[in-house]
Amino acid sequence: MMTMRLITAVISTAIQEVALWVIWRWGLPELGVYLPVWVLVMVMFIWGTYAMATFLLVTKALRRKEIIGLPMMVGGKGRAVSRLAPEGQVVVSGELWNARAAEGAIENNTEVLVVAQDGLKLIVREVSADSEGQR
Repeated sequence: MMTMRLITAVISTAIQEVALWVIWRWGLPELGVYLPVWVLVMVMFIWGTYAMATFLLVTKALRRKEIIGLPMMVGGKGRAVSRLAPEGQVVVSGELWNARAAEGAIENNTEVLVVAQDGLKLIVREVSADSEGQR
C-alpha cells in the first residue's frame, strides 16, 4: 500500500516539476517574462521539498493507530462537564461523550471512571479516594 502511494507521489511530483519547466520555457516568454535558470531551479527545489514533507506527514498520519473509541473506553478516566443526575456529559481522552451515572448523581468537574457502555453512551462512576487505593 505504501509502495503504491510512494510511486504515485513520485510520478505526480515529477509531472508538476515538468509543468513548471514548460511554463518557464514557453509560457512566461509568451507573456514577455524572462526568468533566470536559478529561479526555476529554486522553485523546483522548494516544490519538491514541499511534496516530500507532505508525503511524510500524510504517511505518518495514516500509520497512526486509532487512539480512542468505544471498545477502549471502559477503564478510562475522565471528568464530568455537567451534572450527571443520572445523565450528562463527560470528557474522556479529550473527547466529549454523553454519559449516565452508574449510581447516584455525579457533580460537575468530578473525576469519573468509565465502567461500561450502552450504545454510544458511557456508564461512569465517580472516582473516589477509596477506589484509588484499591487499584
